[in-house]
Amino acid sequence: MRGIAVVREPGPRLAEGIVTHLERRAVDYELALEQHAAYVGALEEAGWRPVHVPRADDLPDAVFVEDTVVVCGRLAVLTRPGAPERRPEVAAVAEALRGQGLRDVAVEAPGTLDGGDVLQIGATVYVGRSARTNDEGIAQLARHLLDRRVVPVELRGVLHLKSAVTALPDGTLIGDPSLVELPGLLEPLEEAGSHVVVLDEETVLMAASAPETARMLRNRGLVVVSVDISEFEKLEGCVTCLSVLIR
Repeated sequence: MRGIAVVREPGPRLAEGIVTHLERRAVDYELALEQHAAYVGALEEAGWRPVHVPRADDLPDAVFVEDTVVVCGRLAVLTRPGAPERRPEVAAVAEALRGQGLRDVAVEAPGTLDGGDVLQIGATVYVGRSARTNDEGIAQLARHLLDRRVVPVELRGVLHLKSAVTALPDGTLIGDPSLVELPGLLEPLEEAGSHVVVLDEETVLMAASAPETARMLRNRGLVVVSVDISEFEKLEGCVTCLSVLIR
């Protein structure tokens, strides 16, 4: 196995999840359950062992497990989400990670930090300043990650840093330069093409809504696994926020 994939099945109130930059659309809960199962199945097929955090039926956004924790090595930095209604999501994730032997520390008030604002590339950790992540949250993260270089990043009109940019296995940044300014940015051919999950040194997971970007990455020599996450995209979700991979 390559490592563990922390995931959380969506609850029945999924359609009530927070929407900030999109118009609210109807969400098909049964389809979302099927898509989430297929997403987890794709991770498992790629060699990742799923660790399921218990479902939280009263927390609509709990499926977006990435926002609750930042994992560096065997250290789990428990976040303090910028949306107060999401803060109760953290406790069960912390318990699941302790069950896997991870040590944890926590971001404390007045800091706020969403895991979706944190992009790790080797020893560099980019952190988006967003409506969900403030300077105090970034400073606390930097104090917990003393062996990493933490770089704050300004965002424009986007929920999280990883809504705008992620990284390929070789460290190449892929994202939308209209939303974030970072060096050497590879532009995707669709909005969802900015979102990749690195499964191994030659394989990435992407949304089925970015077929042209998938073709571009295959032409660069990568193996692309595509999954349909349409119901989560309606809630500003993407492939990165549905799991936390721990190597």
